[in-house]
Amino acid sequence: MQTAVPILGTILLTIIAYGDVRRRRIPNALSLAVAALGLTRILVAGDPVAASYTLTAGAAILVVALLLFCRGVIGGGDAKLLPAMALFIGYSNLLEFLFLMSLCGGALALAIMARDRFGARRLRLGTRGESTRSTVPYGVAIAVAGVITLIFDGSLMR
Repeated sequence: MQTAVPILGTILLTIIAYGDVRRRRIPNALSLAVAALGLTRILVAGDPVAASYTLTAGAAILVVALLLFCRGVIGGGDAKLLPAMALFIGYSNLLEFLFLMSLCGGALALAIMARDRFGARRLRLGTRGESTRSTVPYGVAIAVAGVITLIFDGSLMR
């Protein structure tokens, strides 16, 4: 069971990253599946103190993510995936995950800016004919950081 949950999580995160790149959408069912895997990990661990810390961290991240969504900083799928990942990663590896996510997101944003600046100019038109800016599929950064954190189980930053 301890091996199956991270493997399932990695598969789910790969699907999420691919879908976010292709459609800029993260289905609710996938975020719920990640959260369910996180809750399964919490139950299997059987540590009520760690469970309470993880649930509290997940709730705090949910509040922050919803505030960022309301301000238009992140998308709704990202806002739902972040607390699910907090449950899945657990409080003990959460700072490493958030740090890696920031690095991955920054690298992804730089790559998209470089593509827009130097690559084939792909100016997309909005529904009313106005030009729109490129968006960053931040679900990719969340997924990559999640997989790296799962693989190294937090030992990467120690």
